[in-house]
Amino acid sequence: MSLIAQTEQAAPILSGPPEFRPVPDWFRDQQRAAWRQFESLPKPTRKDQAWRFSNVGLLDLAPFKISAPLSEDDRKSVLKYSRGLEQYAARMIFANDQLIERDVVSEDLKKRGVIFQPLECAMVEHTDLFKKYFMSSETTLGSAKFAALHQALVSSGTLLFVPRGVEIEQPIEIFHWLRHDNMSIFPHLLIVTDELAKVTVIEHFRSCNRAAPGFACGVNDLIAGPGAKVTYVCAQDWGDNVIALQMNTTTVDHDASAMSLNLHMGSRYSRFESLSRLIGEGGRSDLLAVSVAKNQQEFDARTLQDHVSPHTASDLLYKNALDDRARTIFGGLIRVERHAHFTDAYQKVRNLLLSDDAEANSMPGLEILADNVRCTHGATSGQIDENELFYLHTRGIPTKIAQRLIVTGFLDEVIQRLNHPAIAEHLQRLIEEKFGA
Repeated sequence: MSLIAQTEQAAPILSGPPEFRPVPDWFRDQQRAAWRQFESLPKPTRKDQAWRFSNVGLLDLAPFKISAPLSEDDRKSVLKYSRGLEQYAARMIFANDQLIERDVVSEDLKKRGVIFQPLECAMVEHTDLFKKYFMSSETTLGSAKFAALHQALVSSGTLLFVPRGVEIEQPIEIFHWLRHDNMSIFPHLLIVTDELAKVTVIEHFRSCNRAAPGFACGVNDLIAGPGAKVTYVCAQDWGDNVIALQMNTTTVDHDASAMSLNLHMGSRYSRFESLSRLIGEGGRSDLLAVSVAKNQQEFDARTLQDHVSPHTASDLLYKNALDDRARTIFGGLIRVERHAHFTDAYQKVRNLLLSDDAEANSMPGLEILADNVRCTHGATSGQIDENELFYLHTRGIPTKIAQRLIVTGFLDEVIQRLNHPAIAEHLQRLIEEKFGA
């Protein structure tokens, strides 16, 4: 047995960063500083505007641990169930923050300068690139304490760099698994695209055991260089007793575009923060999300569309379907900075309530500090149209199936915005499985 395997047992995450991990000294120093920041920042309360309506009582981190090395049987089991897209350009599979399998990019893409590496390799082999972009954006939407926890404990993840003019035609696929009870993971994704590059990435978040408690605290940084096009898809299907936080930051340079679509299916409580900064003229950001909530699930979304430069555009469309006693929260802001004239920004949230006990809280907002802008925002909540249901009944379709057809049609508008049939089909299948559960 290796020294690491002998030393690294399942330790509580509140005991701090493990000292024996083989990371560079400068990164270890960063983690120690982040841990001190985590300990110094107060726990969120519902009195905080950024946590309004949130069930912060669920954020008890005491039960959760850092996993010991997985057994060979664990690894084989994870590989067996890591099924996603049939075709992909490259793939990584992680379980409990341990790299299980890596399918590298083609030799052609390597020769053209594409970098696709686990973080622990990237921080050594591409130190300058890593230092420049790794967690370089301030967490402003409420979860600074958890971003510090992530930085203190992150041990694996992915760096993807796409050089100037390179287009990766097939999606890149990444899996993150939770295995065993009360385990924690800190997934990280750093995508950097140079000028005129193009890439699509899909991340899957899953639990091996649907009933196992777990904790996930992830960070994504997506950098779209001048004229680049980045598409990011999150397929979140954690187990029923997982507490999850995800903090995403997207930076869009001039004439670039970034599209993100987040599908929320699993977890007991899931908080998702998305900051999109448009720093160059002609930049565009599309923020899409679909949530299907049942039982007592709670999905908590906080967003900021930050228009820094003039002649930029953003469009947010979030759709939620809620059944039983499920809850959703949306707090979103369009901010147009000074001199960001001719901004074109939209924000729309639609909630479909399938139960009288379901609850949707929506707080859209505007902060406009420039002239000559076009910004609209709104949120709606309602139940299934009785006329639509009656129409399907008259054609012999039972109520449950009719409801499913209406809801999937309601959500499909968002998924089709991807314009990627293979990924859309995969997401639709996940939604169907959720309704069948």
